[in-house]
Amino acid sequence: MDTNDKVIIAELTKLLLGGSAHISLKDALDGLKPNLRGVKAENMPYSIWQLVEHIRIAQWDMLKFCKDEEHKSPKWPDDYWPKESAPKHESDWDDALEQINADLDEFIELLEHSNLYQKLPHGSGQSIFMEALQIADHNAYHIGEIVAVRRVLGDWKSK
Repeated sequence: MDTNDKVIIAELTKLLLGGSAHISLKDALDGLKPNLRGVKAENMPYSIWQLVEHIRIAQWDMLKFCKDEEHKSPKWPDDYWPKESAPKHESDWDDALEQINADLDEFIELLEHSNLYQKLPHGSGQSIFMEALQIADHNAYHIGEIVAVRRVLGDWKSK
């Protein structure tokens, strides 16, 4: 791997983990009152739980797409958004966050050991580089929505 690729991978990793130009998921959820996880704020279409689950499902799908040519993506948009506005159990919340972090770590590992620009043979022009940008963009957008919901609910303090 040449020096330029190492720089790009380091920057993509920072982008995926958040904290530079946008807040990380961990920071966006820090201090969230558990009773607000399933609340839909006025004029907001999703609860924080639904946003977290959507991030989990979409990121998992993009990771599996990159790694497994046999992977079948969920049906869009129905299977990417949970119907329930709140987790049924505390463990569902914990499991979702754990999977988001584990899948992100797995994707970064893939990023570090792949040809960034080689087209995925089972895709329609996608590469690991393009998928990294898509995951980062998608997560940042929905993490911003989490902050917006928390603000509307009066549960956000600027850091």
